[in-house]
Amino acid sequence: MEAKLTIQERLKDLRVVDNHLTLEQLSEQTGLSRSALSNYESNDFKDISPFAITTLAEFYGVSTDYLLGLTENKNHPNTELQALHLNDDMVELLGSGKINNRLLCELALHPGFFQLLTDIEICVDRIADMRIKDMNQLLETTRQEIIEKYSPEDHDLNLRTLELAQVSEDMFYSHVIHNDLDTIVKDIRASHQNDRTTADPDHDAAAIAAKMPDILERAFNYEGSLNQKRAYYICQSLQINYDRLSQDEQETLARIAMKSPLLTTAFSQRGKAAFYQQKTSGKKKRKK
Repeated sequence: MEAKLTIQERLKDLRVVDNHLTLEQLSEQTGLSRSALSNYESNDFKDISPFAITTLAEFYGVSTDYLLGLTENKNHPNTELQALHLNDDMVELLGSGKINNRLLCELALHPGFFQLLTDIEICVDRIADMRIKDMNQLLETTRQEIIEKYSPEDHDLNLRTLELAQVSEDMFYSHVIHNDLDTIVKDIRASHQNDRTTADPDHDAAAIAAKMPDILERAFNYEGSLNQKRAYYICQSLQINYDRLSQDEQETLARIAMKSPLLTTAFSQRGKAAFYQQKTSGKKKRKK
């Protein structure tokens, strides 16, 4: 599931998703330059001035704490704890970091959550228990009457139907609550299908193996030293933009890549193949 949004992601979501604004439109309405706004939303940009944070928070109608990632609340930053009707244990749990509060919020805000909560309340308060017992008793009475009157065989269809139609309270509630929860979880799962931290079914071992030749080709043709090509190959395999790495990061990755016998062999073979192709091509040209 997607982790907590960064400052850059929050700014972009507020602009694009919540307000449907271009950078030019936002610049006109806030007085901040387009280039500065673009930088604020860039993943590798860290220096956002207090003036810009205050201006954007006021424009979007959210707290500066939300923009800075200090709270998840856009519209209710100062809600009193007493108004939430939470007991001490729940408050302690929410603040402990032991559970995923974001996922808990998505669960509670799903349209099917109210039905789930209602069904759980019915189960806990035993509201439907008497009706289930009455229904089972009626079915069993009818079954016994058929046995006394007709003496059917053990595997009689009607007799067996009346027996299976009786349900236990545990069976009834587990089925109802299970269906409620299944619907909610499947919907939440689908909504996170494109998250960066969500596993992509296309990236299984077979799919990755199929892409390796193309990745190796791009890495071999990358302009740089052999170690840089190896580091570039690793980045391509992991969907990392090599050119966005700092020089220190590139050099560190190159040193790590040197330790891989697989990469050494692969690039050695690619070099021989490329050299052979060049020689062959040159011979053909001379013959002509």
